[in-house]
Amino acid sequence: MSFKPGQSGNPAGRPKGTKDKRTEFRELLRPHAPDLIKKAVEMALEGDATALKLCLDKLIPNLRPQAEPVSIQFNGESLLEKGQEILKAVSKGEITPEEGNHLLAALANYGGLVGKEQSLKRHRDYQSFDAIFKGGIL
Repeated sequence: MSFKPGQSGNPAGRPKGTKDKRTEFRELLRPHAPDLIKKAVEMALEGDATALKLCLDKLIPNLRPQAEPVSIQFNGESLLEKGQEILKAVSKGEITPEEGNHLLAALANYGGLVGKEQSLKRHRDYQSFDAIFKGGIL
């Protein structure tokens, strides 16, 4: 059964314009926000651990892990040889397995781009050759 253009897949679903409960709660709290913030800070300063955690989480959010730059000396020319160099660096402990995984994924993506570029070049070369051949130049 396929969907028809202009028809809902769930006609008995939520009507258009209906607000999400979280949106309703935000709108309900918005006019009281300054007072609520003052109260949370006041409670935190009085020693309420939950209020303190709430305030600190807003001031200093949790850090997200970030990858550090990695430098590898590549001896190989081909993408395959470069991939082997990455695996050697992981096996020697020069880079972490996660870093190696990211580098291999980037190398694979780059290899895909190179392959597409080469395919397009061959296609263009073929079209040029075909035009010359059909044009009676040769």
